[in-house]
Amino acid sequence: MSALRATSPLPPPATPQPNRLTLGGLALGGDLQAVLWLAALPMLAASVLPWVMLRPNRLAPGHYLHLPAPTVMLGLLLALALPLAGRFWPRAVAVIAALALALGTVWLGQATTSAVADSGAVARASASSGWWLWLLGSGVALYGAGLIAGQLRQAQWLRWLWLALLLLVLAGGELGYWPGLRHWSVVQEFSVHQGRVAQELGQHIRLVLSGLGLAVLISAPLAVWASRSNQVSSVVMSVAGGIQTIPSLALLGLLIAPLAALSSHFPALREAGISGIGTAPALCAMTLYALLPIVRNGLVALRGVPSGVMDAARGMGMTDNQRFWRVQLPLALPVWLSGVRQAAVMLVGVASVAQLIGAGGLGYFIFSGMQSGAADLILLGVIPAAALAIVLDMLLRALETLTGRPLGLLGRGR
Repeated sequence: MSALRATSPLPPPATPQPNRLTLGGLALGGDLQAVLWLAALPMLAASVLPWVMLRPNRLAPGHYLHLPAPTVMLGLLLALALPLAGRFWPRAVAVIAALALALGTVWLGQATTSAVADSGAVARASASSGWWLWLLGSGVALYGAGLIAGQLRQAQWLRWLWLALLLLVLAGGELGYWPGLRHWSVVQEFSVHQGRVAQELGQHIRLVLSGLGLAVLISAPLAVWASRSNQVSSVVMSVAGGIQTIPSLALLGLLIAPLAALSSHFPALREAGISGIGTAPALCAMTLYALLPIVRNGLVALRGVPSGVMDAARGMGMTDNQRFWRVQLPLALPVWLSGVRQAAVMLVGVASVAQLIGAGGLGYFIFSGMQSGAADLILLGVIPAAALAIVLDMLLRALETLTGRPLGLLGRGR
């Protein structure tokens, strides 16, 4: 034993980390400094780029407007202050990031106000590349500030700072710092079409949830069946993967003829609302598209349950149905729900294309804007669709977390 101890290799000495700097107990790595530079570079570019594009009406070409020279200099100083603060005053990064985001909103409002002051009543203003780059840099800076606050264990202080920033932005609108934002072209488009926006958003949600529900009803038994047979799983995955390779617009077109024939030969189907165009082919296409992620994740989840757990359940005298419902399904559900989440986010995009066959949805604004050359009308459909996808992803991800908690508690209990 002593000889083994004598000949056992010693652990290598700890190598110094040249890119790390310790300031007041806070170790800043080169990766964090890189984050702050990634925030500063877009903000430096944003300071010299145009912030507002002014157009006399919705369709006319416009011209770009820059920030005043003093504001440009202040923006450059704020951008350069982020990496410098990260190197010498890490605790000041959060304040600089919050100040940058608040001032950026103020500058955009002031620039928009001055742009539309001498324009006609139908003038349209929209944010240009400078604002979007400044928003990107500020967001990255806030992320870096969150990393620093986590190392300092000051997350609570950072939350109060974010709340103060939000109140500042909201108060700025009430105090008249940026009244010109009501002339934003997207805001004006919404004020004109707000009734239609609510209608098409509701139709979009109905299409997504209906298609997802039908896909789950079909995919769940298919995944269970395929998990018990290699031949069945090969056929099911091949068919679902083949459907996924068909472009969404082509699949919608392929469904028009058979559904139109069915509605013409069976009047009961036509009376039920099934026809070659409209909601029926859209739901069929969306259901077919959602099969692959749900079946694939269900198959992986069911086969991924440890065999020892199933053997233990069999040894306890459980029947096949009891083992599936009480053991296999609860353990596989979090991974299976991940496939449902992927399908839901994907269907938000597919539902936008369904407008081309008269199914409605937010695609109405997207394609209307493309036909008329109105980019802001396109945004009126894109922004709610993106928000809907984010909300669905967050809700289903939270459901995954809730269904996965018993498994984590079981692991801690062992």
